[in-house]
Amino acid sequence: MKLSIKEWELKLKACEDTELVSLLSILSEDERVGAKKLFQTFSKRLEREEAERTRLKLMHTYEEQCQRQGKTLIAGVDEVGRGPLAGPVVAAAVILPLGYMLPGVNDSKKLSEKKRDALYEIILKDAISYCVHFVQPDQIDAINIYQASKLAMTEAVCSLNVTPDQLLIDAMEVPLAIDQLKIIKGDEKSISIAAASIVAKVARDRYMKMLDEKYPQYGFESNMGYGTKDHLNALQQYGPTEIHRKSFSPVGELIKITGSD
Repeated sequence: MKLSIKEWELKLKACEDTELVSLLSILSEDERVGAKKLFQTFSKRLEREEAERTRLKLMHTYEEQCQRQGKTLIAGVDEVGRGPLAGPVVAAAVILPLGYMLPGVNDSKKLSEKKRDALYEIILKDAISYCVHFVQPDQIDAINIYQASKLAMTEAVCSLNVTPDQLLIDAMEVPLAIDQLKIIKGDEKSISIAAASIVAKVARDRYMKMLDEKYPQYGFESNMGYGTKDHLNALQQYGPTEIHRKSFSPVGELIKITGSD
């Protein structure tokens, strides 16, 4: 007995990918318009899932290279918040289980807030160890943003509850006696660094939303401290706060003009 289109749809939705291939082969011979549409829809889903598996496999390239060298505790390290005029720079270090697969993991900048939040919860639950470290604006002003970023990364690694035997870091090195690889655009190329970028981004965004409650006029909930037009207008109107980076332009210039500190 031939399945109805609705029965086919329910069957395709419920099956595993391994079964989906054979079912689509059968469905491809069905001449009904509805069957052809289902075939196209689920064939595209299969292609997307296969592309995602391929992407994730490529994101294990550096981890597998380290594993071949005997490394078992591989920490991805990344930071967010170098560019904003206000708020901390935040780094995360994350050690994932070897061979860990989590569809959707990518450079945090390429993900929606909803997707980042969902992945963040899964990563924290599944990670062998993770740590987030904040370096606040007064320290950024004291040592400069590059050194503050490096400090945040170093402290995040040092605060893990297990000691990694390998670091994979997005475009930087840290002053620690642990083997490390500096990977340009590492948050796109390494699942460990991508996970760290998501954890750091979500942690910082949530912190900036908390600051928005204290300083609502600056729009931190939406601009996260970056120099948007509304943020710059608010700086002109209300002046800088204690969580603005005085060494960053135009914050420093406004302090000189208004005499505020």
